[in-house]
Amino acid sequence: MEQLTRFFWFCSGANFSLLKRSPTESNKYIGIGATVFFTGVLAALAAGYALYTVFQSVWPAMLFGLLWGFMIFNLDRFIVSSMRKKKSAWGEWKLAIPRLVLAVLLALVISKPLELKMFEREINRKIDEKRTEFIAQSKANLAKGFPEIQELELKIETLKAEILDAEAFRDQVQREYDAERFGEKTASTSGIVGIGTNAKKKEQQLDAAQLALDDLRARNQVRIDTVEAQIRDFMALRQAEFEKQQPGIEGFDGLAARMDALSSLTEESAAMAMANVFIMLLFIAIETAPIFVKLISPRGPYDEYLELHEDKVRLFKSEKWTKAMGESNARVDYFQETHFYATDLKKKKTNRKNEVMTESEISDLESKYKI
Repeated sequence: MEQLTRFFWFCSGANFSLLKRSPTESNKYIGIGATVFFTGVLAALAAGYALYTVFQSVWPAMLFGLLWGFMIFNLDRFIVSSMRKKKSAWGEWKLAIPRLVLAVLLALVISKPLELKMFEREINRKIDEKRTEFIAQSKANLAKGFPEIQELELKIETLKAEILDAEAFRDQVQREYDAERFGEKTASTSGIVGIGTNAKKKEQQLDAAQLALDDLRARNQVRIDTVEAQIRDFMALRQAEFEKQQPGIEGFDGLAARMDALSSLTEESAAMAMANVFIMLLFIAIETAPIFVKLISPRGPYDEYLELHEDKVRLFKSEKWTKAMGESNARVDYFQETHFYATDLKKKKTNRKNEVMTESEISDLESKYKI
């Protein structure tokens, strides 16, 4: 229990020696540290899942997730530990506002991958729908890229239509021949039963229609087989192009695709939009909880000890600074005094030398001119 307490103290960024002197503050900083720790854990899980959707590999996702979780944990610990309880509320809020903004940004980053995991089934269904749309669109685009297939199919339909027309004509002649044999009176039959002159003519017409049909069917079938072979060649080329695009369509399952699917789902469903908002608010509340705890909690003994410790450091710094300034000023004064003295002495020596030289020159002139 003692080790766990110290661990959460560490997570909260508290000073152990000062916190031991403030036992009433222990539970508060245990709660703050636990919140910071579990926020880091959630961040690690979120980042690991996000990277797994990208690389589809466990170990890189785990390593990056741990690294990301540790970074978020360190940032949260810094945010909480750098806050100080001030005597004025505005002073505290002025320091807390940038930290709150950073905490909200971290919460949004952490929550998004977990939202993707929570709505995974709905997102998978939406991605399947989009993938189906992409396949249909890809096939339509490929069909536009191979207009020869449609032209050849129309040609086959034309050839088959010619055969159907010939069959219809043969059937019509067959009905007229049967009507003539059985004595049915029509516009093209005599109405006399038996195989007479008209019946023989109808029979000849039927034989000619059948021969024409057989000949047309044979010729068109050869042409149809040739055209179908051409169609198969073009379809093989189209299938090859489609298979080149297939990996991109099947790989439409990355992080960006899932976020796009989630965005579409929230636009289509008000319930999912509300759930998405509430999840983000939950993570924002978790991320900002340690900051608000420090803001709303009263100033306690730990804060007094911490302020006293920092004041001592500032006072010690001020004393050192004052002492250093005094020593520096003393050195400057000494330098100035010795420098001025040396300069004055040098001037005196120069003046004395000039005086000696002047007296010598005067003596030389007097001796020269015997004044």
